[in-house]
Amino acid sequence: MSPPSSVSFTRGLADEAALREIAATPMRCGGCGAKVGSAVLTRILQRLRPIQRDDVIIGLNSPDDAAAITVPPGKVSVQTVDFFRSFINDPFVFGKVTANHCLGDIFAMGAEPQSALAIVTVPYGAEDTVEEQILQVMSGAAEVLAAHQTALAGGHTAEGPELAFGLVVNGIADPNRLLRKAGMQPGDQLILTKPLGTGTLFAADMRRKAEGHWIEAALKSMLKSNQAAARCLLEHGATACTDVTGFGLLGHLMEMVKQAPVNVELQLNEMPVLDGAVETIRAGILSSLQPQNVRLRRAIRNLDGASRNERFPLLFDPQTAGGLLASVPSTRAEECLAELRKSGYDRAAVIGSVTAAEDRDAPVRITA
Repeated sequence: MSPPSSVSFTRGLADEAALREIAATPMRCGGCGAKVGSAVLTRILQRLRPIQRDDVIIGLNSPDDAAAITVPPGKVSVQTVDFFRSFINDPFVFGKVTANHCLGDIFAMGAEPQSALAIVTVPYGAEDTVEEQILQVMSGAAEVLAAHQTALAGGHTAEGPELAFGLVVNGIADPNRLLRKAGMQPGDQLILTKPLGTGTLFAADMRRKAEGHWIEAALKSMLKSNQAAARCLLEHGATACTDVTGFGLLGHLMEMVKQAPVNVELQLNEMPVLDGAVETIRAGILSSLQPQNVRLRRAIRNLDGASRNERFPLLFDPQTAGGLLASVPSTRAEECLAELRKSGYDRAAVIGSVTAAEDRDAPVRITA
């Protein structure tokens, strides 16, 4: 295929020097031809200086084809991966939020993070622009990883149409103290550690319909680590746990219900909600994933009555860097909640209870 003779670019998105550099190679390759150059990556790594761990025996301190990590005796390795396109214009903050989100699955299982591999897609551009974007997103991620004593052991970069970032995270855990989605018991109380609403708020932000202080508060919540919350839940005998992310509160709750012979009751008015989320829901502004999440409404026993509550759509709102949802024995729920709030999760709340199984086809009952 012959390359095009000329390529047009929207003016205002880059200076003349950048446009000339991009236009010099108008047809961008795929496969490994889409990788970011080694010189750029070398300069970035020299500036990042990620932490090192003795149990990561081959990593960025001694680069090779793959990382080599040891697992302490009596422990198990816990692995997870997450990746998504940017939803804000600040790559540094995006890196921090994404790293925090990716660590969430590790904490939801009661594990401690050990190492991470980064995956970055960076928009086509001049070399210095590409380098700066990767540096910013990786600097944000590295700051979060360092705060959790997690080694950045390697990664992969590629050109693409827009900025996207993710991490493969390795954790270690005591196999006898793993938190699982299965295990809810009748009589348990359901605790949610962070407020809901990031999906609708950032959908509104993309439309320039969100107020600045709403987004500022949402980002503050998204940057709050789930690590201390997971430790608190473990200490108070949590019987099951998961993190609330893309499938929304109801979607992740159903993953727990399916693995235990129980029903649940949810109290909509007790759910913590981010400032502005009710307002954007009222305006009809929803995440693009919302329609797929709404399909789970069939799990709600009293759907007609529940759907009249203005908070009802927030059950299906996809969360980024959301909180933990856990079932805790009722005798310890109040003490657990008090400890969570003392640890900085000031919006943590008991949002429902676990009941004996009655209707497995529609196991969720909603109350105001």
